[in-house]
Amino acid sequence: MSSYDVLIVGAGHAGAQAALLLRQMKFEGSIGLLGDERELPYERPPLSKEYMAGEKPFERILIRPEHFWAERNVDMLLGKRVTKVDPAAHMVTIADDSEIGYGKLIWATGGTPRMLSCPGSDAERVFAVRRRDDVDAIMNILPDIEHVAVIGGGYIGLEAAAVLTKLGKKVTVLETLDRVLARVAGEPLSRFYEAEHRAHGVDLRTGAMVEALEKTGDRVSAVLLAGGERIATDMVIVGIGIIPETGPLLAAGASGGNGVDVDAFSRTSLPDIYAVGDCAAHSNAFAAGAQIRLESVQNANDQAKVAVCDIVGQPAEYHAVPWFWSNQYDLRLQTVGLSGGYDKVIVRGDPATRSFSVIYLKGGKVLALDCVNATKDYVQGRAHVLSGAALDQAQLADAGIPLKEVGLA
Repeated sequence: MSSYDVLIVGAGHAGAQAALLLRQMKFEGSIGLLGDERELPYERPPLSKEYMAGEKPFERILIRPEHFWAERNVDMLLGKRVTKVDPAAHMVTIADDSEIGYGKLIWATGGTPRMLSCPGSDAERVFAVRRRDDVDAIMNILPDIEHVAVIGGGYIGLEAAAVLTKLGKKVTVLETLDRVLARVAGEPLSRFYEAEHRAHGVDLRTGAMVEALEKTGDRVSAVLLAGGERIATDMVIVGIGIIPETGPLLAAGASGGNGVDVDAFSRTSLPDIYAVGDCAAHSNAFAAGAQIRLESVQNANDQAKVAVCDIVGQPAEYHAVPWFWSNQYDLRLQTVGLSGGYDKVIVRGDPATRSFSVIYLKGGKVLALDCVNATKDYVQGRAHVLSGAALDQAQLADAGIPLKEVGLA
């Protein structure tokens, strides 16, 4: 049985960052980086953007080239999946029943795309956008595709819709709620993006409940809506969230539900086991201390650092400002903070100019900003999210006043 001083399960952003940081912080023990894909660690966000658009080859989205890991003595254990964790024996079992021992375990498995469960959901040409294989499969058949139905009006769905529209496909977006991005943004931003997609020719529907997928042979041929409408399609892309990959840890007794619970040092309730990234539920100061999972590169990297610092004996609690981004058409959205629980929204600038910000307040304090083609607002707004000070709202709304110059209320 092989054994590592630190075994990292999950070779995405969080796992790769943990391995990288261990060596940067002069950790000299053995490191194994285990992933269920056969690919070297790569960036996920470009999958629904530049990679799908054919603007970046796969080699350019690798987190590091192959020689980097070899030079740092990080063993790449690729194409392997952990099925069981034994905390007492400090051992994991792989799908082929082989076993790997560990001194410390970092669980960085992310999540699995939530797929449809309606009749016909097993049809061919129904895809998620989570892995390279997903996007390669989409790109391989694109020349034969005219119409694509995108189910889900979150960032993944909208980014895919933008790329496919640019590639000349007829795209229909179907969102169950009454606006896109409803779970993550305020109405002004939702309505702006709905208008943008429609202006680019996307048939965007809100309040659209998918009842079934229709098949011709084994292939999807239409989406059937609850109201009885039939939307013909050659392909379906599903973007309705992820299910955190936590089964073996929870079965081993780790505390958790929607993800694995971790403390401020990314430690689970099991000895010598950490969890980081999309699968880790943590108390977040920017969500009023609520236990949440953050699905972002920022969180993956910052939690990985917290876990590594603890392992190397330099503990530092997690306290990172959340940030996100999305590219759609020629629009760059940059978000800082978490807008959940806001009681007021200020639109700074004119959305018609396609450069503006949406500022979210609670009790007069800035919770978050969504900045569309407004990088200065994003950069300067971060300090206001951090400070928690109540600011002059008239000045916040005045795009002529730099955010760094906005005074207190």
